[in-house]
Amino acid sequence: MPIQQPSNQIKLTNVSIVRLKKGGKRFEIACYKNKVQEWRNGVETSLDDVLQISNVFMNVSKGEVAKSNDLQKAFGTSTVDDVVKEILKKGEVQVAEKERDHDLASLRKEIATIVAEKCVDPATQRPYPVGMIEKAMAEAGVSVKAGKNAKSQVAETLRLIQGHSTLPIQRARMRVRVVLPAAEGERLQEQLRALAETVEKEDKGESWETVMLIEPSQIRTINELLQKECKGKGRVETLTFAATADN
Repeated sequence: MPIQQPSNQIKLTNVSIVRLKKGGKRFEIACYKNKVQEWRNGVETSLDDVLQISNVFMNVSKGEVAKSNDLQKAFGTSTVDDVVKEILKKGEVQVAEKERDHDLASLRKEIATIVAEKCVDPATQRPYPVGMIEKAMAEAGVSVKAGKNAKSQVAETLRLIQGHSTLPIQRARMRVRVVLPAAEGERLQEQLRALAETVEKEDKGESWETVMLIEPSQIRTINELLQKECKGKGRVETLTFAATADN
């Protein structure tokens, strides 16, 4: 019986294994970390820069290379590049448990940081430290989703904190300046004031200008109002994306 030599074992570092089960068999490729997502996003287009080893395996860690007839049966081709592209497109990236835990912790911290940047204590209008947001996320039972980026999970995280934690929190208001011709300002000022949480400043002269704090979702309503009523004669400028007591 042939003895498997230690040299058959593949020792790779900085590796992501992508696995696809097809035709009753398991096929794997060894890729550089982060390159798989770059390939799927269209950022990386060279297979040589994605693959650590230009081959298809049954088991990467054991060095078991897939046979040509197995590739042909499962994929309808034995051309390695064609098979690799399908595995890259449809395969599942294998992540070690320790690495997965680290990635989830980093993602959780990133979500908490964005929430801290965008939100305030309603009573003081000051932002919370990231650590307090993380505690509120735990209290609210926020489950971080590994397949989504941090930004896309902020709205749901905030909703859960508001509904299922003891931390009072709200989105920080945006500070905007609206500038209109005097006649248009006179005509629309009541509608605009109704969209503001606070009117900080209002000037009337050749043009009508106001600085307001608004709930972030209202920026769209203001833009639509100006487009409909002013036909390009008015404008809205964002002065501060997240207005707090400190700014």
